[in-house]
Amino acid sequence: MRKNIIALLLALPYLCCLIPSANAQVLGGKHVFSFLDLPVAPHIAALGSVNVSLQTNDIALSSLNPALLRPVMHQDLQVNYTNYFGGVKYGHALYGHHAEKYQTTFGGSVQYIDYGMITATDATGTIQGTFQPRDMAIQLTASRRYLERWYYGISMQYVHSSYQQYRASGLAFHVGLTYQDTAQHWQAGLVFRNMGVQLKTYTKDNQEPLPFDLQVGISKRLNNVPLQFSATIHHVHQFDVRYADPDFQEGTIISDGDTATTGGTADKIFRHFVLAAQWEIGRYIELTAAYNHLRRQELGLPQQKGMSGFSGGIGIITRKLHLRYARSWYQRSEALNQLGVSMPLKEWKY
Repeated sequence: MRKNIIALLLALPYLCCLIPSANAQVLGGKHVFSFLDLPVAPHIAALGSVNVSLQTNDIALSSLNPALLRPVMHQDLQVNYTNYFGGVKYGHALYGHHAEKYQTTFGGSVQYIDYGMITATDATGTIQGTFQPRDMAIQLTASRRYLERWYYGISMQYVHSSYQQYRASGLAFHVGLTYQDTAQHWQAGLVFRNMGVQLKTYTKDNQEPLPFDLQVGISKRLNNVPLQFSATIHHVHQFDVRYADPDFQEGTIISDGDTATTGGTADKIFRHFVLAAQWEIGRYIELTAAYNHLRRQELGLPQQKGMSGFSGGIGIITRKLHLRYARSWYQRSEALNQLGVSMPLKEWKY
């Protein structure tokens, strides 16, 4: 059974090239509510922003895969803060509750993004005043165990955006599944993210799709060392996820309004992968590092990639308090910093 699951997950990126819709390659600019893919917590950012199978007690991972919400996260409260690029700031809070009567674990979260004050001008550049764009998402999650090794979960997310007179709202759903072998210390996960529809569009009769993503992954914890490795594949349904800039590439072609370049199959496949490692040092320290190849290839400067695509984080884990910090390198001179605190409220009871 385990070998069959691993073989299927490893074969998915190759199978996705058989899907007819895989010809479109640009990820950004074609969807609404793209902020749903932002890493909401430092642990998520340290893992390369994508992970569906990590074996941990951090409730933040349920934001990536609802099947990772477990009973051990009962009464866990977490608050995260991100100082994003361009003065953008956003916060995220979530809470977990296990209902023993229904054998179900529930979670709720709120995400709020503040873009600051923006100067409004007309077509001639005349200043008309200022406005403050905002994004918000409210999420409800439920997760259950099936038999001994399977977990499944679903999240429903209400999304709202307000950009001056342009406003939109929608519903997004995430459906996840995990298979865990505690004896061999490994876990496989699968999630369908951002399935849904706009309830209200920015402009009349202009319905836009949500940033759907099909992700699969495997995590393995070593038997004698507190070290865990993860490999996650994103956009399984879309083979070519490159964005090729004709200013930096040669041999470009035009397909469906997008620029693309001919390239090797190996690079196309590897852009789907996010690799991560997590090391528990003693009882209280947790180190995380990851590599996102797509981020490095798309955002790193041609001759000065530096640490682009890499991310790392540290966690101080005690019984009553979890503190986390992460730093993600998008470009050589641009990095994202995130802070988070989690309190298992059940441990504060006397």
